[in-house]
Amino acid sequence: MTENWNGRSRAEPVAVGPPRRRMSRSDRMRADRIRRKRRVTRAFTLTLLVVVIVGAVFLGSKLWHGIFGGGGEDFAGDGVSDVVIQVQDGDSTTAIGETLAENKVVATVQSFVNAAAGNSAISAIQPGFYKLRTEISGASAVERLVDPGSRVGKLVIPEGRQLDDVRDVKTNAVTEGILTLVSKATCVDLDGAERCVAADELRQIAGSAPLSALAVPEWAVQPVTAMGADHRRIEGLIMAGAWNIDPSATPTEILSTLIGASATQYAQAGIQETATAMNLSPYQVLTVASLVQRESKPEDFAKVARVIYNRLAENRTLEFDSTVNYPLDRIEVATTDGDRAQGNPWNTYVRPGLPATPICSPSRPALVAAEQPAPGDWLYFVTIDMQGTTLFTRDYNQHLANIELAQRNGVLDSAR
Repeated sequence: MTENWNGRSRAEPVAVGPPRRRMSRSDRMRADRIRRKRRVTRAFTLTLLVVVIVGAVFLGSKLWHGIFGGGGEDFAGDGVSDVVIQVQDGDSTTAIGETLAENKVVATVQSFVNAAAGNSAISAIQPGFYKLRTEISGASAVERLVDPGSRVGKLVIPEGRQLDDVRDVKTNAVTEGILTLVSKATCVDLDGAERCVAADELRQIAGSAPLSALAVPEWAVQPVTAMGADHRRIEGLIMAGAWNIDPSATPTEILSTLIGASATQYAQAGIQETATAMNLSPYQVLTVASLVQRESKPEDFAKVARVIYNRLAENRTLEFDSTVNYPLDRIEVATTDGDRAQGNPWNTYVRPGLPATPICSPSRPALVAAEQPAPGDWLYFVTIDMQGTTLFTRDYNQHLANIELAQRNGVLDSAR
């Protein structure tokens, strides 16, 4: 017992648990080191966490402003250099803005989106390629995009065109072929220097590039391979219609894009299934369609297709002047005996069956006619007047009479 300050006694405290061991000097030093190490580790961890958070905030802010803009960031002036950008099918205004920002046309996506707000012309912009300037304001980018003059790489291939230019024997007028049309579509003026992919470059690639690089469809590989290095091996594989050409693409890329997209459209139109049902290959159907296109007018497409199939079924030569003119790159109604005697892969006066390749890019109606020929037993046809009236018959003597009528009317078309 112990007395406290007022003289009263108090109980001594009772120890609980094992008696505490007195720490030696070395133990205290070791404990101090451990505590210091823990403090340093905690401080380093905290510092690292702060750095990560600050970095994340900074980078996030830069990314946000880079994509969506801060609202006030915008370029000014006439820009630095010309650049071609692509608007994809289905692109929203924001998607277009992202493309522009990626190509340094505008400072931020938001600057373009803000400038385009309420502009119906932007909403209606067509997929394709457009020439703009780098580092211009959002408003300038909108103005340039909706300007028809900014559109580049626009290609239109009329129905019935062949790869090479064709000259009319009577008038000397030249009809531009697909390769020339493609070449012109690639022309673009960038910072005062015009760049075009030459038709000769396209022609060379058409005859030399691997078929896989040209995206030739599987159903055309065998007949195309059989043509060797002749550029006309890809005849008919580029569909007539409207296309968008990237002016900065290589000749191989351009042809591959056109052939590949055409193959997709042919497939979507059901050419493979139809050809199988007709016991033909898709390439044969395409070739028949090209002959139909060149030999007749739309109202007679289905009948001419039937004449072709009837002649093939009876092992008759087709004897079409269009196949004589094709390798000569000309338009001539009255071919000569010498012309018709020429031996080449297309001349159906001397070659049995179909020509080696299509002779043009047929229209959709011509392709439908080749797939769905009219019923009939005709073997001959001839146009008898300047209005294009064409008579069909199976009887050869009747055909000769029709030829006389055509001659009296001054029509210089070849009889069938």
